[in-house]
Amino acid sequence: MQAILDATVSQAEPIQELLVTHGKIPTLVEELIAVEMWKQKVFPVLCRLEDFKPQNTFPIYMVVHHEASIINLLETVFFHKEVCESADDKVLDLVDYCHRKLILLVARKGGGDLSEEERFQDSTPMQELQKQAEMMEFEISLKALSVLRYITDCVDSLSLSTLNRMLRTHNLPCLLVELLEHSPWSRRVGGKLQHFESGQWQTVAPSEQQKLNKLDGQVWIALYNLLLSPEARARYCLTSFAKGQLLKLQAFLTDTLLDQLPNLADLKGFLAHLALAETQPPKKDLVLEQIPEIWDRLERENKGKWQAIAKHQLQHVFSLSEKDLRQQAQRWAETYRLDVLEAVAPEKPRCGYCNAEASKRCSRCQNVWYCCRECQVKHWEKHGKTCVLAAQGDRAK
Repeated sequence: MQAILDATVSQAEPIQELLVTHGKIPTLVEELIAVEMWKQKVFPVLCRLEDFKPQNTFPIYMVVHHEASIINLLETVFFHKEVCESADDKVLDLVDYCHRKLILLVARKGGGDLSEEERFQDSTPMQELQKQAEMMEFEISLKALSVLRYITDCVDSLSLSTLNRMLRTHNLPCLLVELLEHSPWSRRVGGKLQHFESGQWQTVAPSEQQKLNKLDGQVWIALYNLLLSPEARARYCLTSFAKGQLLKLQAFLTDTLLDQLPNLADLKGFLAHLALAETQPPKKDLVLEQIPEIWDRLERENKGKWQAIAKHQLQHVFSLSEKDLRQQAQRWAETYRLDVLEAVAPEKPRCGYCNAEASKRCSRCQNVWYCCRECQVKHWEKHGKTCVLAAQGDRAK
């Protein structure tokens, strides 16, 4: 939260400096991938356990949300090149992580059209948590795109292994072209164009529709870095497939786009030259290089143990007593201070029941907002238990 606040007001960024000084970026990358694996391997097992009917799903939600917290922090600090450099060989693992998230974005088929109320109607707490995790995955993937773009800003200082991973193993330029074609952060609803910004779908005014979307801009800058930097061009093999994919970009390079990102004129010239150039056969160089190790190591160490891990966490982590829940609620209240959260929030609060703009807080816990008394009454069945715990935690302080 402090890192985002510092970046928002353009102050000095002590959090970023501390992470670099104490060598914590590799730790964050490992934690990010550990939570990603937990969500893929353990969380589905927990959801299938018949004897797992928690009274309160908030402790599990905090684990699910941990991945989003870390990728948010990395997106904030990776703007600075020294952060990328301090990741050392763990930048390879981060590139692989971002690639997995971009694959999810490309594969996404027009989801997220239901309102909050429709999504969570008649859901059990665990089903509601699963749907929240699915929605969160989309936002995490968009953050990963931004992190990848910041990594490409450092292409001149990346290791040979990292460049090979980005350009040969994953062929990121072609994947980025696919993203531009699919544009999963844009959609049309009722004939109106919407962009996903600040955590929600927002309708774009007709006068603003030619304006470059922030996420489209991230893709274009990443493509520029990967295709025009001398270091990357020397490593990228322009096969007939790659040539066909990259030439699709010519249709997107309109005068309106070039007015907003003038540097893309160089990319347009590169594509014009590429259209006339001969393609290259795939290179078969014998290269000794590093490979990412975090995902493979965690999977190897825990292979065959996912069911046992889920059952252990069910008994010792997520089945909390009333007293333990109150203590956790107190710690969360101390960590997520309302004044800081409101300063970080990009927009006005939304109603916890109908998602409309809200002006009134729950008087008991002060955590959830409502637009009217009627919505608060309807939401009480789901909100009540958490509300009582949070209020007791506040009183304990």
